[in-house]
Amino acid sequence: MKAVVAETLESLESYQFKDVETPVPKKGQVLIRVAACGVGYVDSLVALGKYQVKPPLPHTPGREVAGTVEAVGDGVTGISVGDRVMTMTANGFAEYAVAPAAMVIRIPQMLGFDGAASLPLNYLTAHHGLKDRAALAEGETVLVFGAAGGVGSAAIQVAKALGARVIAAASTEEKRAFALEHGADEAIDTEPEGWRDRLKALSGGKGPDVVFDPVCGPLFEAAFRSLRWRGRHMVVGFVGGPIPALPSNLTLMKGAALMGVDVRQHMEYELPQAIAALHELADWAADGKIRPPVGKVYPFSQFGEAMVFALSGKGTGKVVLEIAPDGGA
Repeated sequence: MKAVVAETLESLESYQFKDVETPVPKKGQVLIRVAACGVGYVDSLVALGKYQVKPPLPHTPGREVAGTVEAVGDGVTGISVGDRVMTMTANGFAEYAVAPAAMVIRIPQMLGFDGAASLPLNYLTAHHGLKDRAALAEGETVLVFGAAGGVGSAAIQVAKALGARVIAAASTEEKRAFALEHGADEAIDTEPEGWRDRLKALSGGKGPDVVFDPVCGPLFEAAFRSLRWRGRHMVVGFVGGPIPALPSNLTLMKGAALMGVDVRQHMEYELPQAIAALHELADWAADGKIRPPVGKVYPFSQFGEAMVFALSGKGTGKVVLEIAPDGGA
């Protein structure tokens, strides 16, 4: 099969197409003919060796896979050849990928392959952050940074599915309009001057209950200071530049919590809960509560451009690499 492979992590130019052996599903595994693979900021960081955990070499990028079941290993039940499925696995930039059967979930009928490839990682991150870590309650207010990106737009929809009110923070009018279109109740700019006053006005004078923050940029401390009593600030990522610091006395003054959201370790230490969350997300998609917004779609031949664009933070929605235009049929 054809796969994207690099022998070093020096640059994105290190990645090339190679002919490699098609994997064979072992006991408890599923072989998927890949139709589409999600491409995120973290995928590009990993590909460059700049993530906190470096991948083994040779490396094939891609974790969010959608496609058609090609074969199943011994002991696999409930999944059949020909099923449309999505999963989180490794080596997604390839014509075929294997995944543990427990992580393979049927795609809801109303989702195409591109939408399904946009769901697993971003929506699991948002679900883990908001439902699990923040214990978001119906009627609470959530401030979402990076609201037009893949994980930010997922957080908007997960928060709405949980009955919350959402204020979307984004840097441009286009991105704020995108966030409102995909479920946010209000939108706010990211200009520091007077920002806390504008946020206070949008939150009934009381500030948000929860901050979902995949940016952790210049407004990090301002957002924490704006929390209500018993507020929760979710640290999801650091795409906003240098990692910010926070005076520890603010947690005492606000009775507030600063909490990390690491979906990689969530899956490592709490896999049954992560699998249950993915099934709940699939049910929400089937019920129309969430609908992953697909951003730029690149053909397989433009895998490099897809990773560069995902790293830029300029787009809206999820970048998708289309491996098989026919959906793997």
